[in-house]
Amino acid sequence: MQLTVREVAELSPDERAAFFERDAGVAEVRSDVRDIVSRVREEGDVAVRNFCREFDGVEVGNLDVTDDAERAAEEIADDVREAIETAAANVREFHERQVPDDWRDSFDAGELGRRFRPLDRVGVYAPGGTAAYPSSVLMGVVPAKVAGVEHVAVVTPPGDPVNPITLAAAHVAGADRIYSVGGAQGVAALAYGTETVKAVQKVVGPGNKWVTAAKAEVRGDVDIDFLAGPSEVLVVADETCDPEFVAADLVAQAEHDPNASVVAVTDDRAVADAVRDAVERQTEGRAREDTIRAALENDASGVLVARSMSEAVLFAEEYAAEHLSIQADDDEALLDRISNAGSVFLGPYTPVAAGDYASGTNHVLPTSGGAKRYGGLSVETFLRSTTVQRLDEGALSGLSDTITTLAEAEGLEAHAESVRARFGDETPDGSDDAGDAA
Repeated sequence: MQLTVREVAELSPDERAAFFERDAGVAEVRSDVRDIVSRVREEGDVAVRNFCREFDGVEVGNLDVTDDAERAAEEIADDVREAIETAAANVREFHERQVPDDWRDSFDAGELGRRFRPLDRVGVYAPGGTAAYPSSVLMGVVPAKVAGVEHVAVVTPPGDPVNPITLAAAHVAGADRIYSVGGAQGVAALAYGTETVKAVQKVVGPGNKWVTAAKAEVRGDVDIDFLAGPSEVLVVADETCDPEFVAADLVAQAEHDPNASVVAVTDDRAVADAVRDAVERQTEGRAREDTIRAALENDASGVLVARSMSEAVLFAEEYAAEHLSIQADDDEALLDRISNAGSVFLGPYTPVAAGDYASGTNHVLPTSGGAKRYGGLSVETFLRSTTVQRLDEGALSGLSDTITTLAEAEGLEAHAESVRARFGDETPDGSDDAGDAA
C-alpha cells in the first residue's frame, strides 16, 4: 500500500483526529502494565527475571552488566567506537552550553537569587526490542552527567548477549550502572528498586507503549521526563524541495516502529505525488520493510496538499511534531511562524537522522502533540532549582505593609506577626503604637 495523498481542506473529522490526536496505544496496555509494576515492586529481582523470560525469551543471570560494557567498548569495531565517541562529544558540547549559572543580585537593600543542583540518582531507559538504540543511551546519560548527576543507571532489554554497541555507548557516555532488563519491568525496577537495581529519583528515555505506560504508572512515586510515544516526523515542503530528500526522511522515521507517524505537507500537488512515489521506491527492499509499510499505512501518516504555505504552517502548528523538517525556499520565515515542535531541521541537508545521532541536539523529544506544552530532554531535566533571598532590616521594613496586608487578607495572622515581631513594640515605620494612640 502506498502512502496516501490527501487535501488538507478535505480531511474528515475522523481523519483530522487521527493526525492531531495521535494515540500511542498506551491506554490499551495500562492494566497489564499496572500488574507488572506491582509485581516488580513487591517481588524485586524474581519478578524482573520472570518477565525477562516471559517477554524477551531470555534467562537472565546477573542483571548488572556494567562490567560487560567496558569490555564491549574495547571489543566493538573501531569505526563504530569512533562514531560513538564523536557523537558523545557533540552531544556533550551542545548540552554544556545549557548549564545555567547560579546568580544572586541586590534589590533595594536585599538579595535575591537562584541556584541549581543536580538530582542524585537518575535512570535512563534505552530501547532494545526490534532494534538497538545506542544513540538513546548517549542522549540520556550524557546530559545527566553534564548536569552533575552522581549516579546514572541504564536499563536496556536483555539479550544473549545484550547488544554490545548499546553497552559500549553506555560506557562511553559515563553510565555508572547498566542493567539487563527492559520493558515495563525495567521502568519499575528503576522507580522502586530491587535487590540489584538501586532506585532512582527520575526516569527518562523513550520506549514503546509498554515503557510509556509504565512511566505513566510510576509517575508521582518518581519523576519522569515526559510520556513519549512512537517516533513521528512532519516535513513542510514547497516546490523548491527535492522530493527524494523528503521521502528519505519519511522512510527513515517509519522504520522505527509500526506505529510511527510520518507526514509531509506541501502546497504543490506535483511535489506531493513525487514524494509519494519516492517513498514507495525507497521502501522497496529495505531490511525493515515490513515495519516501514506498517507505519506508512498508519492513519496518522500521509502526504497532504495545502492550499497555501500558510495553511501548511497552520497544520504544522496544530500537529506539534516531535521532528519538524522544513524543506522550503524561505525556511527561516516559516520557522518564525511555528512555535510547536520538539526539534526543527532546516534545509535540504539537515536530515532528521543528524539529530538522531550526531549533531549534538537531543533526540528524546515530546510526541503526540506534547511539543505544545514542553520541550525535549536537556540539562535542565536533571537539575532542581532553589531560590535564595536575604533582606536587611530596611528591606523588610519596605515590604512589611505589603506582606502584612496580604497575609491578613488571606486570614493568616501568624504570617503577618512573623514580620511585626522583628520590629518589637514599634511599627515597621519606626513609630510606636502607644504613642500614636496617645
